Amino acid sequence: MAFREFIARHRIASAVAGPAVLGVAAVVAASWALTSTPQTRDTQLTTSVTECHDMVTISVAGRGDTPVAGTTKLLVGANGEELPAALSGDHSSEWVDPVVNAPAGAVDPGSYAAVYIAYPANMASYEDAVNTGVANTEQVMQEITRACPDTKFSIVGYSEGADVVRRVAMQIGHQEADKDGGYGIVDPGDVVGVVILADAGRSAGDGPFPGAKDPFGNPDGFDQQYQNGTKPAPGSGAVPGTRGDFGALNGKIASFCSEGDLTCAAPENISLLQLVANVGRQLNVDALEREGLTPATGQDVAVVLGQIALAAFADIQSQPNWMQSDETFLQVLLKVSDPAYKPGAPKAPAKADSISTNQMSPLAYLPQKVLNEIIGLIVTNQNTIPVVMSDPYQLTLGPNHTGHHFDYWRDANAADGKPLTSAEYAAAWLTHLAKQAQAGQPVDTTAKPQAADLDAVYKAVAVTSAAPTTEPTKTPSTSTSTSTSPSASATTTPTSPAKTDVSSTTTTPAPTTSAPPSETASTTTPPAPTSVAAPVETTKPTTTPTETTKPTTTTESAVVTTTTSAPPAAGTGG
Repeated sequence: MAFREFIARHRIASAVAGPAVLGVAAVVAASWALTSTPQTRDTQLTTSVTECHDMVTISVAGRGDTPVAGTTKLLVGANGEELPAALSGDHSSEWVDPVVNAPAGAVDPGSYAAVYIAYPANMASYEDAVNTGVANTEQVMQEITRACPDTKFSIVGYSEGADVVRRVAMQIGHQEADKDGGYGIVDPGDVVGVVILADAGRSAGDGPFPGAKDPFGNPDGFDQQYQNGTKPAPGSGAVPGTRGDFGALNGKIASFCSEGDLTCAAPENISLLQLVANVGRQLNVDALEREGLTPATGQDVAVVLGQIALAAFADIQSQPNWMQSDETFLQVLLKVSDPAYKPGAPKAPAKADSISTNQMSPLAYLPQKVLNEIIGLIVTNQNTIPVVMSDPYQLTLGPNHTGHHFDYWRDANAADGKPLTSAEYAAAWLTHLAKQAQAGQPVDTTAKPQAADLDAVYKAVAVTSAAPTTEPTKTPSTSTSTSTSPSASATTTPTSPAKTDVSSTTTTPAPTTSAPPSETASTTTPPAPTSVAAPVETTKPTTTPTETTKPTTTTESAVVTTTTSAPPAAGTGG
C-alpha cells in the first residue's frame, strides 16, 4: 500500500474511552492518563522473534492502551516462551498505529514489523508501571537482537509510554561497552530512531530533535524540515528527574511537545503543583478515581505524605548547617518527594577545639530562614495561580480530545511553515529509516529523502485535510466498511486498495489544527469517548470498530496458541 494511501485510510478514529485524572491540581502529571481501551484480536497464530526483519519498531502506548496477557496474543521468544509484547495487528492503538504501521506499505513484505510492549500502563503506581515498561522494553529488544543480530530498531512512545521510551533511550545511549564490545541492552548503533510524543522529561528550551545538528528542523540523516523557525515549546516536562541527553542516540531523537500540554510544557515556577504531582506518582490514582477519598484510599495518601515528611526531616538532619543554608523547606520537600530520590549518608559536622558561634546559636538564623521560606514560596509559585485559573485539566485533556495532549495528530500549519503534523512527520521519518534498513544501509547523516517520498507525504496531508468528516455517535456500532483496518495493515495487503484522487488538491497542505484526531473519513461509526471534566468511572466497550480477524494466511505466524479469554473488565485501566 502506498504511503499516501496509508495515511488517507488510517486516520485517527475516536474509539477511545474518557480520560482519567491524576487528582486535584495534579493535572501536571495526569496527562499520562491516555484514553484507549486495550484491544484484542481473535487470531490463532503468534509471531516469534526468530522471524527476522530488517527493522522493528518497538511501540509503547499510553495508559489503558497496551497488550494484556491472557487476552492478547503475545510475541514468543526463541524457545517458545511468552514475551511482554504483541505484534501490531494482534494489538492496535488508535493513536500510535498510524505512526508505527506507516513503513509497512513502503518496504517489501517481511522487511518491517512493529510490536507493542505489554506493561501495566496504569496509575495504581505510576513509577512501578513505568519501570516495568522500561524493563519489558529492554527484554524484548534483547530477545530480538539475540535471534536477529542484524535487525535495526526504532522506538516510539506516547503519553505514559513516552516516559518509558525516554528512559529506555537514555539508558541505551549512555551504555558502556564491555571488554568484548558488547552492550547490556542493545548496541546504540542498532537504534536508528526514537520518537517521543509528549515528552515528560523534556528540558526547558529543548527543540524537537535534541542533539541533532539542527535541533529545531530535523533529526540527523533526514533533511525534510519539520518546521520553520527555532521557537521551542515553553516550559518543560513534568517529570524533571528524567531530564538529560541521550548520549550515543543524540541526533536520532524526535521529541515532540505541544504548547499547552502540561505533560511536556509545564511552566516554570509551579513548585506546589510539582509537589502534588510528585505525591501523585506514588499514589494509587486508579483507586482514588474509582472510589474517591475513602478510609482506605485516605490511609494511602496519609502514608505517602508521612513518608515524604520523614524523608524531609532526615535530609535536613543530615546537614549539620542547614539553618545557615539558603535551602528552603519547600525545596527539601520537592527533592525528597521525587520517587527517584535516594537519601545520602548523614554528614557529620567537622570537629572543632571549641564550640563555634554557629553551633551555639542556630536559632539566630531563624528570622532569615523564615524570610527565605516566604520569599521562596512566592518566587517559585509565580505561575501556579495562572495555571490553576486556566483549568489545567481541560487545557491538557479536554473532553472529546480537545486538549493539547492530542495535538500531535492535528498540529500541521502550512501557512506557518509546518506542513505536516507531528505524527505524519514521525511516520515519514520511520518510513525513510525502514527503507534504509531494507537496503542494508547505515543511517546516512547526509542522506536526503527522495522526491517521490516527500511528494507522497504532502499529497497525503492534502487528502487528509480535504476529506469530509463525520461526527462521532454516542454508541459503538459495527463497521460496514470493506477497507483494511489500521490494526491489520502491518500484516495483510488488500487485493484492491481504493485509489485516492488527489488531482484536485494543491501541493500545499491545508492546516489541520482545527480537526481533532478522532475524526475519520471512512464509513465506520466509532464509539464516542465519554466527555468528562472530572474523574468519572466509564464503561469501556469490549470491542472497537477497528477490530478485525487476522487472516490465517499471514506469513508472520510461527507458533500456534489456543488460549483465549475475555477482555479485562471495564475500569481496569489495562
